[in-house]
Amino acid sequence: MDFKRVDIKTGFLCNNNCLLCVQAHKKKHGNRTTNEIKHDLEEAKKTNCNGVVFTGGEPTIRKDILELVKYAKQLNFETIQIQTNARMLSYKEFCRKIIKAGANEFSPAIHGHNKQLHDSLTRAEGSFDQTVKAIKNLKELNQYIITNTVVVKQNYKHLKEIAQLLANLKVDQFQFAFMHAVGNADKNFSQLMPRITEAAKYIKEGLDIGIRNNIKVMAEAMPLCTMKGYEKYCSEFYIPKTEIRDLNSYDPAFENTRRQHGKMKFPRCKECKYDNVCEGPWKEYPERLGTKEFQPVK
Repeated sequence: MDFKRVDIKTGFLCNNNCLLCVQAHKKKHGNRTTNEIKHDLEEAKKTNCNGVVFTGGEPTIRKDILELVKYAKQLNFETIQIQTNARMLSYKEFCRKIIKAGANEFSPAIHGHNKQLHDSLTRAEGSFDQTVKAIKNLKELNQYIITNTVVVKQNYKHLKEIAQLLANLKVDQFQFAFMHAVGNADKNFSQLMPRITEAAKYIKEGLDIGIRNNIKVMAEAMPLCTMKGYEKYCSEFYIPKTEIRDLNSYDPAFENTRRQHGKMKFPRCKECKYDNVCEGPWKEYPERLGTKEFQPVK
């Protein structure tokens, strides 16, 4: 059976207030109930999902997170990933509990190589130190760690340093995700959005550090024409089939929705040798900054 995962939005409360958050505009909805999420897990089993990602908001601040993880384990999900700012995981006892409940993959978000940069983006003092401590805790407990760094104006010139930090922390995988301008990221667009072609050079330098250290690496939402020589590290080749279960909504095939409604392609893309695989940039980018940067690879 092909690997298929379900992303479950557990709600929208968070102990960070990231400038670049794509879910912040939903905060007013609070968190979803335990029963709603258990129902999502049961339904996802019926559609043959073998992996689950608990995401938010911040899932680790829910009082019932251990119960939910345990339930996912009872339902025999193979991978149970926690997508997190990882601050709660700076407490080793909590790490032990959530691992015991069944979590076996952790995806911490880290947006800077030091506390000045990271904390200025999360707008939560002390968050960098807690996230780094969390990664160390999880490594000591032999957990699989996939970090995510959102690429913005403030950090793109430091991706090399961020990658070096991640290599030193011995993460298993890291990805640089080009900013998606919705939620807070939309509100702070001009403050945050770099040019894709300017960021590409630094993304490649960061990926190089991962490659040299035998770490799996990936660039997300970077059109293949901007990733010359690094095309095989683009997320199009790696993202599994995904369904999304959110507040009052269900998307059975997010990969199709993402291509048709989230990303954007241009008439000249038809001339590019990567046309059948490349998804193009998130549509908000060319809508506001134009399409000149994207030239077909013949």
